[in-house]
This record gives sequence, C-alpha cells and structure tokens, in this order.
Amino acid sequence: MTKTFAQLGFPGRLIAVEGLDGSGKSTQIYLLKRWLELQGLKVFFSEWNSSQLVKSATSKGKKQALLTPTTFSLIHATDFADRYERQLVPLVRAGYVVLCDRYVFTAFARDTVRGCPPEWVRKLYGFAAHPDLTFFFKAHLEISLQRILVGRPELKFFEAGMDLKLSTDPEESFRIFQGRLLEQYLAMSTEFNFHMVDANQSIEVQQSLVREVVASRIHLGSYVDTGLTTQL
Repeated sequence: MTKTFAQLGFPGRLIAVEGLDGSGKSTQIYLLKRWLELQGLKVFFSEWNSSQLVKSATSKGKKQALLTPTTFSLIHATDFADRYERQLVPLVRAGYVVLCDRYVFTAFARDTVRGCPPEWVRKLYGFAAHPDLTFFFKAHLEISLQRILVGRPELKFFEAGMDLKLSTDPEESFRIFQGRLLEQYLAMSTEFNFHMVDANQSIEVQQSLVREVVASRIHLGSYVDTGLTTQL
C-alpha cells in the first residue's frame, strides 16, 4: 500500500485538489495558497502538465493529433515524474506545504477513460507517495460546463474528450467524457480517502470549509517560513 508523505517521515506536507474541468478547484487552491502565505507558511504550488522538460512535446502532440491513449499517458507521466523529482519531493523534504492542482488521480481517471488498463496506469505512477490530504470538488456537469463557457468562447478539444469521438457536438462530448471521469473519481474516493467538497456552493463557503479542514489536519505552525529559501 502506498504511503503518504507524512507516513514516510517527510517534515513537509502535500495537499492535492482534484475535480472535473470547471469544478472550481483551481480557484480554491489559489485562495488556499494565499491564505497559507499570509500566515507566513512556506508554500509551493505545482499544477498538472507544467514541466518545462516535456511542455513543447505535449503541445506539439496535441496540435498535430499525434497522441494515442498510451503516448498521452506516458507523456503526462513523464511530466509528473520530472516535477515530482525536481520540485515536490525536495520541497516536502525541506518542510514546505506543497499544493498540487491535480495529482496522480487525474491520470488514474483520464487514462482509464481513454482506454488504458487501470493496473498499468497505477504501476506507471507507483513511485509517487500519496498526498497527505486530497480534496475532490464535486460539481454538477451543467454548472461546470457553464463556468468554463463564461470564461472563454469554446471548449478545448481534449477537455471535451473530442479525441474519443463520443459526439460531434463539443458540449455533448464534454458531458459524456466528464461524466465518465466523475464515475472513475467517485470509485476512487473511498480508496484514496478524498475529502469531498460540494462545488455547487459559493466560492466563499467552499474556501471556508477547505481552510477548516486544512487547519484541523495539518499542523500549520510547523511550516512557518524562517526566511530560508530553496533553489530549484
């Protein structure tokens, strides 16, 4: 059984947020980051698919439709492994509170829905410790869809699952694809001890709940910045 960073004896802690596209999880983790920083804590933020090592390859693969489900999975695993080795582990070891906008559970859900064997995907990420706390923001599909479309004119190709040819209509494809992802997340929720948050509530109500849970689960006084900096 994979252990959390705390169970492995690391001085820092890692908190992850998961949720469907449009669930509002990115807003919540940003607000959490600001709250922790204002209390003087050593905080680092990392988001899914952001490694400079593979960024250009990922972008090229998506634009030219070169990615099969397997290569899609492998390139995201490479991205995660690079950030895990260069950022996440060193900073948790240095006593930081590391906040991750998506973690391995995103791969477990997306890659499985795209047709990769679940056991294979899990073994691919078998090197990674589990978060000390994982929030899952659960929002109604229609609310998630409308939140996305308020911010921009159209859905992105892959967030709508258009590569799976579920529907020629992007919005309908989004509903089908994200609905399947939700099924995967809910199936994992008990196994990985997700803390479920009703993401249909207001931003303020959700953030209040998140802060309350973090304060009760993480001993925040242990991670106050002493003025030291970590070079990555």
